[in-house]
Amino acid sequence: MSKQTIIKKDIAKKQLITTREFAAPVDLVWQAWTDPEIIDQWWAPKPWKANTTKMDFRNGGTWLYYMQGPDGTKHYCRADFKDIVPQKSYTGLDAFCDEKGNINNDFPKTEWKVTFASSEAGTLVTIVMTFADVASMEKMIEMGFEQGFTMAHGNLDEYLAAKFKLRNELNKNTAPRVVTYLNFPGTTEEAFKFYRSVFGTEFGGKGIQRFGDIPAEAGHPPVADNVKKMILHVELPILGGHILMATDAPKEMGMEVIEGNNMHICLEPKTKAETKKLFDGLSKGGTVIMPLEDMFFGSYFGECKDKFGINWMFNCSEKN
Repeated sequence: MSKQTIIKKDIAKKQLITTREFAAPVDLVWQAWTDPEIIDQWWAPKPWKANTTKMDFRNGGTWLYYMQGPDGTKHYCRADFKDIVPQKSYTGLDAFCDEKGNINNDFPKTEWKVTFASSEAGTLVTIVMTFADVASMEKMIEMGFEQGFTMAHGNLDEYLAAKFKLRNELNKNTAPRVVTYLNFPGTTEEAFKFYRSVFGTEFGGKGIQRFGDIPAEAGHPPVADNVKKMILHVELPILGGHILMATDAPKEMGMEVIEGNNMHICLEPKTKAETKKLFDGLSKGGTVIMPLEDMFFGSYFGECKDKFGINWMFNCSEKN
């Protein structure tokens, strides 16, 4: 799969047409474009950061956010959503504004249509931006849209890789098991060396794997030197065959560890049928974070939070 952002101009239609493929299924990519907690992690080109003030993703809803530069400068924007077809497309008006959402007419406004389609290796996202006139389109290009949007797409690739790349290298045994998956803000190695000393066991699998071990890929943003040393994956048996697994969640990638999102109980049932039964039962009355799907990394995978606030992962390696 080519991880290149392609931007074409259609002068006659006053449009910029952007396409990009992502190595993830449609539901995952859709969530990354419509969940404010995720979109804030990748939407802004580094070193800028995106910060959502409010997001009401529904027909007639509004997203108000600002881009903040390293010097504290803030540029506010708003998007007004319409014509939402879940996991397929949405349209909306995008404009620069002030902190209260009042549109600044000195800058270009654009009509966006974003579509999501399954591709052989992931999801193809197409964005058609229509301008009032060619001058507005050219002004948007002069403001650095092409470079900025390409960098933002690179951030999303990085987010997906950090979260999912090595999941297909977890347990290859189809025997059911339960593991606990932990997230740390850069202290995974210290924590797991401590746990190793307490339980007197040794790291399993491939031992300690670091972000620097991710193979370089064309179009994939380089990993910062300090992030390279952080832990991408580690696992440690403790008592009764139970396994602790963990990863660091680098702030440099826009991630944030807070109490409540730093621990998951990960179930690895033997069959897809059993996986779905458990998923449906535990998510009833709770929140589906990620629907069960056959993922690109080779597993039937999903996440939910039950009605008591406990986070669950489901990972089944049964083949069809």
